[in-house]
Amino acid sequence: MTRGAAGPTLVLVIAVGVLVATGVTLLLERSLTRILLGVILLGNGVNLLILLGGRSGAAPLVGSAPSAAMSDALPQAMVLTAVVITFGLTAFLLAVAYRSWYLTGDDEVQDDLEDRQIVRLAERNEVSTADLGGEGPDNDPEQVDPEPALRRLRRRAEDQ
Repeated sequence: MTRGAAGPTLVLVIAVGVLVATGVTLLLERSLTRILLGVILLGNGVNLLILLGGRSGAAPLVGSAPSAAMSDALPQAMVLTAVVITFGLTAFLLAVAYRSWYLTGDDEVQDDLEDRQIVRLAERNEVSTADLGGEGPDNDPEQVDPEPALRRLRRRAEDQ
């Protein structure tokens, strides 16, 4: 923003729109790397939007300028807090993506097996059976498949 301007410039507003739109688009992908980039872009777009909400002016130090000419310190403090939160979320997502890559060799988010079962039951308009317990670990249909990564790696080897 320029000093003495009535509001944010059109370039900054377009930059906010592009950052937020690109961030949301990347968040909807299935790759954890793209989700991570989407969180970073969305966070930067929101931070810029918050900064555009404050007025520009002199540094907000008492006695350096008249109070009407000082910039608003609240948006700056909010952006500083948002930067720290975005950094923490980015570090967490980076750890999740690395762990997924280490375990499966892929950073794609897989469908949950129980979600697939619910979709199949909904398509047939059926109700799932109640868990009566006592099936044992080998017979329990509710147990998640313990080795989806190995099957995917075997499938890739067969395709090649």
